[in-house]
Amino acid sequence: MPENDQENQIIEETEVDEVAADVVADLPVEESQPEPASPKYEGEDEEGRAWYVVHCYSGYENKVHHNLLQRIESMGMQDRIFDVVVPTEEEIEVKEGKRRTVERRVFPGYILVNLALTEESWYVVRNTPGVTGFVGMGNTPIPLRPEEVAHIVKRMEADAPRIKVTFRIGERVRIVEGPFKDFHGAVAELDMERAKVRVMVNFFGRETPVELDFLQVEKM
Repeated sequence: MPENDQENQIIEETEVDEVAADVVADLPVEESQPEPASPKYEGEDEEGRAWYVVHCYSGYENKVHHNLLQRIESMGMQDRIFDVVVPTEEEIEVKEGKRRTVERRVFPGYILVNLALTEESWYVVRNTPGVTGFVGMGNTPIPLRPEEVAHIVKRMEADAPRIKVTFRIGERVRIVEGPFKDFHGAVAELDMERAKVRVMVNFFGRETPVELDFLQVEKM
């Protein structure tokens, strides 16, 4: 995997995902049966199919995914509920000088369902064990816009894993790679676009700035 591709896939530990903020934070979870059909939303295709965000208990996303697939099959809803996805992405963690790639949920506590919204399809999803409701406005689930779906798909299909940045400006870090391996220093600057960190290390009795890749340092 090219190094430049890795450097362009960066995520801070406390990053608030833009799509999650738009889709989740601003829209309440419905509590009752959906209202009668209203004019077509932007996210729906000509057949009325669209992607919806469904809230579930955090940590149970895969279980809900399994339960819903079983209900779709047992209740013969394949012609109305077409796909169920738990969005994930690969992320590189650096710990104790070792790198490991982990799978991280993009939206903890949420799954995506592609369906044609009717009272029947709503009922099947809403009454799946672990599901607490659709994300929507009032009692009406609101589909994702095409650009939101494209953004999520792009994250899931990224060629290079994102790098988990666990350190902040002013924190002490250890250099784990390169000529300054095992040196300690304080983070002076973070360049998220270039995936670079500037660390102040004590070199021959002087504080010297050293520019490194994110993967070359780890939090102490």
